[in-house]
Amino acid sequence: MTTTPTTHQNYLNGRWQDAKSGRTFERENPADGEIIGRFPDSGPDDVAVAAKAAADAFERWRFTPAPKRAEILFRAAEMLLARKEELARDVTVEMGKVLAEARGDVQEAIDMTYYVAGEGRRQAGQTIPSELPNKLCMTFRQPHGVIAAITPWNFPSAIPCWKLMPALITGNTAVFKPSPYSPLSAANLVRILEEAGLPPGVVNLVFGGDEAGAALVEDPRVAMVSFTGSLEVGREIAAYCGGHGKRVHLELGGKNAIIVLDDADLDLAIDGAVWSAFGTSGQRCTAASRMIVQDRVRDEFTDRLVTRASALRLGNGLDAGTDVGPVVNTESLDKITRYMDIGRDEGASIAAGGSRASGNGLDRGYFFQPTVFTDVQPGMRIAQEEIFGPVTDVITCSDLDHGVAIANDVPYGLVASIFTRDISKAMRAMERISTGIVYINAGTIGAEVQLPFGGTRGTGNGHREAGQAALDSYSEWKSVYIDYSGRLQKAQIDP
Repeated sequence: MTTTPTTHQNYLNGRWQDAKSGRTFERENPADGEIIGRFPDSGPDDVAVAAKAAADAFERWRFTPAPKRAEILFRAAEMLLARKEELARDVTVEMGKVLAEARGDVQEAIDMTYYVAGEGRRQAGQTIPSELPNKLCMTFRQPHGVIAAITPWNFPSAIPCWKLMPALITGNTAVFKPSPYSPLSAANLVRILEEAGLPPGVVNLVFGGDEAGAALVEDPRVAMVSFTGSLEVGREIAAYCGGHGKRVHLELGGKNAIIVLDDADLDLAIDGAVWSAFGTSGQRCTAASRMIVQDRVRDEFTDRLVTRASALRLGNGLDAGTDVGPVVNTESLDKITRYMDIGRDEGASIAAGGSRASGNGLDRGYFFQPTVFTDVQPGMRIAQEEIFGPVTDVITCSDLDHGVAIANDVPYGLVASIFTRDISKAMRAMERISTGIVYINAGTIGAEVQLPFGGTRGTGNGHREAGQAALDSYSEWKSVYIDYSGRLQKAQIDP
């Protein structure tokens, strides 16, 4: 495949323009190293223009009736749907996931945009009885202001829509900074919003790296930062926002587990394990990097998992025969490789994979073999730290309670799943697993937009994306008391 590089610009106050410094960066296809595009390498000056545009547009946008805001988002959803295939191909080209998964990424963006558009007529508040006569109590939502949406590369269509669409429908304006490893999909999305009729300044797109991200977090016009990324960077953002009175919404890492009990349907469990561990080359915050398997079925489960992992076909995600695409860049490849040595040094064994893939043209890209660690103890670094690659561990448990205890004993709490035919065990697991999401007899990936998405502990800070909970993240409640008694009434004061 040969790709003709395209040149892109920032989108500031309704105009496409270069970075003020004139600097650019290039993004390559991680499957073959070919340059796919050139993008502005923005700095603080560009961020300042974007933040000012968003702040200036806020009052006009917040007082645009929510159903009218929804009409624009609905048109954007229609365009996303009509262009799904070309958008999906761009996802694969810029970050590597196989085309079927890229279509799913775009479909999630479509679903989220349609869903949120429906909320234009459903942002209901409450009317609540007053303790006093001739008095009405009510609540309604109001927006925060300018939202900084800082998104990762692994879901370059879905995650921006998780952030931008709820922010927009509740009346906020936004500055959107995508990862420099997935800039093309960001440009595609903003062009669609522009074409759908979004007014200038309501969404502003700034490309760039850490310098642009830091300037955006620190800009005084930004009322809220919504960030999806690493635990380390999330903590830095949280510390800054806490010290400066900014709201912050964090979606960070995961060290997710699949618990397989001895009464499980092993065919189903293996299917779930392979999909959850190696889908998107393991580069999902919901990827299953731990298989906690009851001792009586551990050996059979492990043998079958190793066989399936070893048979997965690596290659360009646009090729129909590819099961697993590349990881995103050379830094990721090096990090995964380092964890192979860490695991061996801790006493774990590698039963499948364990090295960079080569041959058949794979040397041109960033490919790592699907890897299964065995002889893993729960306290090992490979069982505690997020590797973010096609790597999973097999850990032995003695029973349900032991498995749940292992699953909970990590710094993260995003998602877990359990395979069992016993409904009572499934219910106990559902109650006792301390993650934001639990699957019963399914893998750890497959969230739907109408349910809240997010986790506990190091995974986030209590906010949720998607579902009705997303409206709570991007708005705040206002309480209103209307006294029509014609006299001063004093609540809580004895007559």
